[in-house]
Amino acid sequence: MNGIDWLPDMLPVNPWSGITYEELYAVFRRDFVESQPRYRGHHVWFFNDMDDGKEAIFWHLTDKGKKPNRLPDTNRSARLSWIRPMLEHCPDAEMLDWNVDEDGATKTYVWLKNHDFVVILKRMNNGSRRLLTAHHLDYQDMRAKLQKKYERRIGIGT
Repeated sequence: MNGIDWLPDMLPVNPWSGITYEELYAVFRRDFVESQPRYRGHHVWFFNDMDDGKEAIFWHLTDKGKKPNRLPDTNRSARLSWIRPMLEHCPDAEMLDWNVDEDGATKTYVWLKNHDFVVILKRMNNGSRRLLTAHHLDYQDMRAKLQKKYERRIGIGT
């Protein structure tokens, strides 16, 4: 149990099996293809580019590294089912969400701080968000970098 009533349990990905990607892809399709989440009332979308028969964003949400050296990231994959509820429950006392200007764009961060998981989106001019990636914060320096981004935020994620 994760202690948050709206947050699903982590997905069983350990041990990794031959069908784990297909099970994860079914969750991805349910949460992002068959219906689309909203973040603070705004549409969340992603590019439909395909890679190995699946949307490229799927690999950004489940793997580390890049093709041909991509490997399953079990910490990230186990939390795949958290992304949609996190976006749809903003604002919530369990999360921090904010905008920051970086890399020539405004990015929105949704951080489930006590569970070391962050979703990153690109804010578009019309308020919609493009899903970029999500990460489990495996190391203290990752948490510290994210905390610094939060401290230089330009506003809440509206």
